[in-house]
Parts: sequence; C-alpha cells; structure tokens
Amino acid sequence: MSSLSIEGWHKASGAEQSTPVEHIEFYLNGLDHQHLEQAEEYLQKSHEPETMVDVDMATLELSLPAQYGAVSDCQLRVYLREDDQRGQFHLVAHLQSDGSLVYSNAVLIDQLI
Repeated sequence: MSSLSIEGWHKASGAEQSTPVEHIEFYLNGLDHQHLEQAEEYLQKSHEPETMVDVDMATLELSLPAQYGAVSDCQLRVYLREDDQRGQFHLVAHLQSDGSLVYSNAVLIDQLI
C-alpha cells in the first residue's frame, strides 16, 4: 500500500540527544493503514495524548542503514497534531544490539496512499 523512505533518529542509551538516521525505509499494508485510521479515531474520541499500534515485522520490510542492525519491538506511535487534530504517526523501535531507540520522522496518516 505505502512504501516510505524517510529520515529518522537514533538515541543511544543514556544519550541526551538523538542523532540523525538517513533513509529509514518500511512498507505499510492496507491493514496497517486501517489500524492507523482506527487509532486516530480513538484519540479524537478519547482525548488520550497518544497510542501505540503494533505492526507485523513479516510485512513491514523495515530497512535501516547497515550500522544499526536488527530491531525489536517495532510499533507505530500515533498522536494528534495540536493545531488541527489530524493524526500523525512515526515508527518506533529498539536496536537488538543494545536496546537504544530508533524512530522515524512523523507522517500524516491521511497522506498515505
């Protein structure tokens, strides 16, 4: 459904700031898109600040630059923009090698094809 190639960030364990990661690539299928839309609707009704959506690693086709290696516990963090209450999401995961955080820049849910 949607192949994404976006920039992201790496926050090493104990680090105060994140460092840029170029070209995080992943694929979201129709079911992932449906889950994102449902999460957006849930947030609009519940007024919760955010929610996490699980993804199927078998269909995600996640690709990070080689130096980062494999990830675990990959999810999509969904939240609403304050100004217009439109849903946004970003990919969030931890590196298997050291548990440090890797995340993508945000994408508007309604921009997915």
